[in-house]
Amino acid sequence: GLLLTGILFSLMMRFFQVRHIGEMIRLMFQGEKSPAGISSFQAIALSLAGRVGTGNIVGVSTAIFIGGPGAVFWMWATAFLGASSAFIESTLGQIYKRQEKGEYRGGPAYYIEDGIKGKFGKIYGLVFAVVTILSTSLLLPGVQANAIA
Repeated sequence: GLLLTGILFSLMMRFFQVRHIGEMIRLMFQGEKSPAGISSFQAIALSLAGRVGTGNIVGVSTAIFIGGPGAVFWMWATAFLGASSAFIESTLGQIYKRQEKGEYRGGPAYYIEDGIKGKFGKIYGLVFAVVTILSTSLLLPGVQANAIA
């Protein structure tokens, strides 16, 4: 499902992962810190800190051990196509962010609520937020400890 979604998004955006790589690198180091936020480099560092974790280290070594060189190909293919999904998710976060008390708030719960609209969107966004809080506070530490062990 992730590969098919990545293929669909990549085709719809005409493989921006390849077309705009120079622009991505240029903007990452060029941006200035704004009074209401962070610089482009700080944003990419924060994003990487949230995405790269124990699973990226332990998962890659386990996949290579079990799957051999073929696992590396599929990890690269998934990462290349998954870039389009990550870009769309980040774009939705920017489109549907809100400014509250001089600071920005946003993320999946916000764009689910605003994107779906109505009572269902509000309930689904709330359920997503609660499940995310529970899974990251109760389930994730055990999964990471198991992976490290």
